[in-house]
Order: sequence, then C-alpha cells, then structure tokens
Amino acid sequence: MTVDAPLLDLLFTGANLFVLPFWTLMVLVPNTKLTRTVMGSLLPFAALTGLYLFLFVTSFSNVEGIEGLSDPNLGLSDLAALFANPHVTATGWVHYLVFDLFVGRWIYWQGQESGVFTRHSCALCLFAGPLGLLSHLLTDALWKRFAGGNVGEAVG
Repeated sequence: MTVDAPLLDLLFTGANLFVLPFWTLMVLVPNTKLTRTVMGSLLPFAALTGLYLFLFVTSFSNVEGIEGLSDPNLGLSDLAALFANPHVTATGWVHYLVFDLFVGRWIYWQGQESGVFTRHSCALCLFAGPLGLLSHLLTDALWKRFAGGNVGEAVG
C-alpha cells in the first residue's frame, strides 16, 4: 500500500493531537478521578501502536532503502539520509510519541502510588522524554531521602 503525502501529513498531525489530552491531564489535573481513569487505560497505546505498525509496514513499499535500518554497518550519515524521507520521519516520530507517553504514564503512576510530585517530570517528558525520566528519578530519590514518610502531601 502506498501512503501519499496528504495522508501522511494527516496521520502525523493526528498523532500529535491525539497525545495532547493525556499529557494535559497528567500535568494540569493529575489527582482527579478523570485523569486516573483515563491513564488507567492502555487503549491509547494500542491506538498509537496500531498507527506505528501501519506506518512501519507501509514504509517498506514507500521508502527505497528502508531495509538499510537493519544494516549492522549503518552509519550516522546513512541514518540521516533515511530520516530525510517524510515517511520514515513520521514513523520515527510516532515511535517517540508512543514511548514518551508510555514513560510519562509510568512517571504519573509512580507519583500516584508514592505521593511524589510529578507534574514537572511529566511536562519534561512531553518535550524531552529522557529528561523527564531523569527528572522523575532524581525527584523520587530526593523525596525518599528528605521527605521520608511525608511525601503524600506533596502529590500533584
């Protein structure tokens, strides 16, 4: 199946918009029943993973040289050339969206379970995934060290 540019743009934009409500809930209203209910579901990940699967599979017929990703001698310039293709970039971007949201959800639930403040880490995870994870790991370690058993009052 060939994915044309307008459809690819629509899928890319749709994926970006799709994740925003989840991030909004985790950052702005983390302690509400609505947020806990929505973030308790794995359906958003199933939907994004389905989109990723579609883009991944269709990239084999849409992108010349996609098999280069499995080349053990793939260099940085070769990878950059592959990502110059919009289909590969869209596929990679959805990959980031899925994993950043998954890590953000993990951070959110860690905070809900332990009482550790997570809003800043979730916001960082939205914009720079690994930095959000690092922020949470540091925040969690500091809360455990300095707040002891009194972390419950710092939730949110």
